[in-house]
Amino acid sequence: MNPKISDFGLARMFGGDKLQANTNRIVGTYGYMSPEYAMEGLFSIKSDVFSFGVLLLEIVSGKKSTGFYHSSSLNLIGHAWELWKGDRVVELMDPKLEDQVSYPMLYRYINVALLCVQEMAADRPTMSEVVSMLSNELTVLNSPKKPAFSTARSTTNSSNQPEKFSVNDVTVSLMDPR
Repeated sequence: MNPKISDFGLARMFGGDKLQANTNRIVGTYGYMSPEYAMEGLFSIKSDVFSFGVLLLEIVSGKKSTGFYHSSSLNLIGHAWELWKGDRVVELMDPKLEDQVSYPMLYRYINVALLCVQEMAADRPTMSEVVSMLSNELTVLNSPKKPAFSTARSTTNSSNQPEKFSVNDVTVSLMDPR
C-alpha cells in the first residue's frame, strides 16, 4: 500500500464564511468519500472527517478500505463495524502493530474511526474534536452509530428466495458470483 494524498481543489469552492457547499461534479476516491458527497454532491467540514476515519481504519488494520473481508460487509468500514458490534475489535488490528499499540489504545483508535464514518454528517465529530480524542486519553468517547456504506446489498428477498432479475422469467440472471 503506497499512500497518496491528493487535493482535488474542493477547498477553493468554499466561500470564506460557508460550512457546506454543493458540487456539479464528483471527484475523489470512492472508498474515502462521505456518503452525502458521493450520493448528492454535498460536501462540508465533516466530509474530511469521514475520509480521516477511513484512513485511520486502514492504518490500524493494515487493509485497504475497499475489498472483500469474508463477511456480510461491503468494505473495511462494514467489517470494522461488525467486529465492533461483536466486541471483537482486536481481530481488526494489523499484526505488525501488536508490540506498538496497547489494546485500550487500539479500542480508542477504532472507536474514533467509527465516530468519524457515521452515516449522518451531523453525528460525526469535527477534526478538532478528533484531535482531542486521539491526543487526550481522558476524553470520554461516545459509542458510534451505524457507519455509512457498512452493509452489502442483499440479493435475497424477504422469503429468502433469490431475487428475479428477469421481468418475464424468460431469462435467468443471477447476481451472485460463482
